[in-house]
Amino acid sequence: MKKRDFLKTSAAFASTALLPSSVFALSNNNARLRTAHIGVGNMGAADLASISSHDSVDVVALCDVDSNNLAAAKKLHPNAKTYSDYRTLLKEMSADIDAVVVSTPDHTHAPASMMAMEMNKPVYCQKPLTHFVSEARAMRKIAEEKNLVTQMGIQVHSFYDYKLATVLIQSGIIGKVSKVHAWSPKNWGYDGPEPKGADTVPDHLDWNLWLGTSPERPYKDTVYHPGNWRKLVDYGCGTLGDMGVHIFDTPYNALALDVPLTITNKCRKPNGFGFPENNNVTYTFPGTKYTTDTLTWVWSDGPGMPKVNKELKLPNKEKLPLQGAMFIGEKGRLLLPHFMELPRLIVDGEYQEIDISQYDPNNSLGNNKNDYERDAPKHYHQFVDACLGKDKASAPFSYSARLTETILLGVIAGRFPKQTLHWDNEKARFKEEEANAFLSGDYREF
Repeated sequence: MKKRDFLKTSAAFASTALLPSSVFALSNNNARLRTAHIGVGNMGAADLASISSHDSVDVVALCDVDSNNLAAAKKLHPNAKTYSDYRTLLKEMSADIDAVVVSTPDHTHAPASMMAMEMNKPVYCQKPLTHFVSEARAMRKIAEEKNLVTQMGIQVHSFYDYKLATVLIQSGIIGKVSKVHAWSPKNWGYDGPEPKGADTVPDHLDWNLWLGTSPERPYKDTVYHPGNWRKLVDYGCGTLGDMGVHIFDTPYNALALDVPLTITNKCRKPNGFGFPENNNVTYTFPGTKYTTDTLTWVWSDGPGMPKVNKELKLPNKEKLPLQGAMFIGEKGRLLLPHFMELPRLIVDGEYQEIDISQYDPNNSLGNNKNDYERDAPKHYHQFVDACLGKDKASAPFSYSARLTETILLGVIAGRFPKQTLHWDNEKARFKEEEANAFLSGDYREF
């Protein structure tokens, strides 16, 4: 099934719905928000806990293809209706839900979110926003056309350290930025062979619904569900799509970047099944008022990354944080560890004290004492409050779709190792025609 046909089906479901109750929620500051949650295991369970911790939220629907996950969520929300198929949930409960939370594997983000947005529902969707570039463009378009409240699940976007780094960079603490290094040693890649044969699908898993719109494939224990799908090209986006979204977010936001001009990925040859275990991706971006004429961005992931060079060398022979980003500016460098650590200013090879009061005189960034339990729900609660007309989402699809597109272009470049790809933002196409085949994919009918 082509994507356009799937979206027509979604729209057909939407046409049978009553006036969306979200209209009431958005116009009444005293309203409660009734939420439906698609995917409630693992990260979905965390999303469910954080959304439902808001005093104005009523969880009314739960959906998961794994009945064990569903049963665990049902215990916490006994009044919620349960479903295994998100399409049935949205069709049957359209008039009874105000917002939808999508916390599935990456390949189901767009199909579920697009169907909900066609029904005029605000959507909170986990990162990366989509599996294909074409989906990111489509989700941004519909969210903007319908003026929907949306938020991508990049929770650290609302943490103090990241907001501070944004203020520091935009205040010119290191001058115009010419380069950013970002890295993670996580290994959401797979260099081995494609597994052979098939295993019996567990009774608690609906394998057809788990596959969703992705190609048909036999079930194998421990290979796909629940955790290893990120490593595989049909379902995830590798380490770049997982940790890259989080670590890219603050530099991308602080420097007011759009999508890149060129992308080169130095990695092993593609095997058609798993992502490379090591990636070294170089992007060039058009300049902004916070950068030099162009900006170079170097991402590295996998075992042993990053390889330390002069630009990453720290004072006092310190080791780099396990994950993070380094801004290279005209007047120095700014290190931003990932995560729950303050940014650090480096000038002439030495750490320099940062007088935060100079950059945040009114303490508008919030409490600077790190507390994960306190801060983890902030991003979710911001979405809820935005739906209720009391706040504004800071990572709407108008922003997060561009960030996701940037990430996915690096993933596609992994199909063409060491080859520089040239991206046309206006046409949403590569100059290299062979790369355009990976901007979208056919949706399986399921």
